[in-house]
Amino acid sequence: MMKRALLVYTPIQVGSLRVFIALICLLPFILKHFATVERSKWKYFIASGFLGNGIPSILFPLAQTKVPSALAGMINSLTPIFTLIVGIFLFGMQVARVRIYGLILGLIGAFFLVLSKGGNLDLSQTNSYTLYIIAATICYAFSVNILRYKLTTHDAIRNTGFALICAGIPMGILAFSSDIISRTVNMPGAPFSLLCIALLGILSTAFSTVLFNKLIKTSGALSAASVTYLIPIVAIMWGIWDQETLTVFHFVWKTRPPDARCVFINI
Repeated sequence: MMKRALLVYTPIQVGSLRVFIALICLLPFILKHFATVERSKWKYFIASGFLGNGIPSILFPLAQTKVPSALAGMINSLTPIFTLIVGIFLFGMQVARVRIYGLILGLIGAFFLVLSKGGNLDLSQTNSYTLYIIAATICYAFSVNILRYKLTTHDAIRNTGFALICAGIPMGILAFSSDIISRTVNMPGAPFSLLCIALLGILSTAFSTVLFNKLIKTSGALSAASVTYLIPIVAIMWGIWDQETLTVFHFVWKTRPPDARCVFINI
């Protein structure tokens, strides 16, 4: 859907409008709960909003101007690895040794995925646009840990909604200060591209983030982050359907972890 949206809109427009639509979707559910938010929590909602939604929503479309959707989905599964790193060093997360081994294996797999282009290992061919996705997964890692360790007093809908208020309002200003309306009115294919952004905002940001935040509260940061290992499966199917170039090399370096408890194995 990001690829189709980018046929009409810029990466910044795709990401900013997506987050703004997600905010509009959740706004009716949180308006009456503003008084329940402690003033000291707003800084965490701001951080969660921008790190969990605002910044990644722009980084991914930027990457997908050059990176195939399937590969983007594979690299997105770095989120559990960075969640572990951030959790250990900044939030005092306790982890078993086997997960440290998984971390090392995951970093190796991610390294070769970033270097892979056309099935070759060549530093001169490294696709620098994959770094946008890596940066997005680091943002996700901070957001997951903030939600787990700093925002435990509210339910998933309020955590998601308050975070989206912090990110969605400035993102909406960013979107509508551009030529987004002109593009929507004048460019061929704009209605379908706009529909794709709306679906991304409603389903992939608002609805899915509520579910994800619920999972963080019930299962913990690491278990919740590990669901990103399912993303490559769907991304690969979409990539094959969209006739993207995938090689055996990509499948070697991104396979499903055999044990759901050892969620940090990435090769």
